[in-house]
Amino acid sequence: MTKPLANRLALVTGASRGIGRAAAIALGAAGAHVICVARTVGGLEETDDAIQAAGGTATLVPVNLKDGAAIDRMGASIFERWQKLDMFLGNAGSLGVLTPLAHMDPKVYQELIDINVTANWRLIRSLDPLLRLSDAGRALFVTSGAARKHTPFWGGYAMSKAALESLALTYAAECSGTNIRANLLNPGPMRTIMRAKAMPGEDPSTLKRPEELAPLIVELLSPACDKQGELVNFQG
Repeated sequence: MTKPLANRLALVTGASRGIGRAAAIALGAAGAHVICVARTVGGLEETDDAIQAAGGTATLVPVNLKDGAAIDRMGASIFERWQKLDMFLGNAGSLGVLTPLAHMDPKVYQELIDINVTANWRLIRSLDPLLRLSDAGRALFVTSGAARKHTPFWGGYAMSKAALESLALTYAAECSGTNIRANLLNPGPMRTIMRAKAMPGEDPSTLKRPEELAPLIVELLSPACDKQGELVNFQG
């Protein structure tokens, strides 16, 4: 079996479940060594087992992405061990609470900013030097169609994803003329825990599985991908 991503290093946030888990497994199966980042050790260990079953290898990093200093330490550790990073998938996200903006608890608002926006900025800050040391650094950020809609009660999540999109596209523009390509991915309705929380009455069997999205993520993080500053919508 060919390993198109052999000898390449990927980092995936939110790797313990859903899209992040499926992406980490697919990247590992394609030959990349995957740095799996999430809060839950048990979930990370399950992802590691699946990556090994697919013939891949992983390093597990249990970390809360609200801990900016921990993100900085992670970047330093990657440099010490591998001297580069080839692929970064910014997947971890928070739905918050679906509620009128006027009723939103400040703690919920801050959580959305911390996870969906600030964490990705801290990751860019720590990982950009490592991506520049790759011959083909690739960054991909998971967004949502909600960012471009103004649906009642979705304002907190939509606002944070719109900010993420601006952050990612600005980073892509700043990477013009370098070996880094940065893009956005809108997975659309997907069979995940977050989707079930947002749409509790929805039949999950009508939705695409994260495993169906994973090949597109591998493609967008591969050296052959030359897209820059684009929003890619998953068609399924």
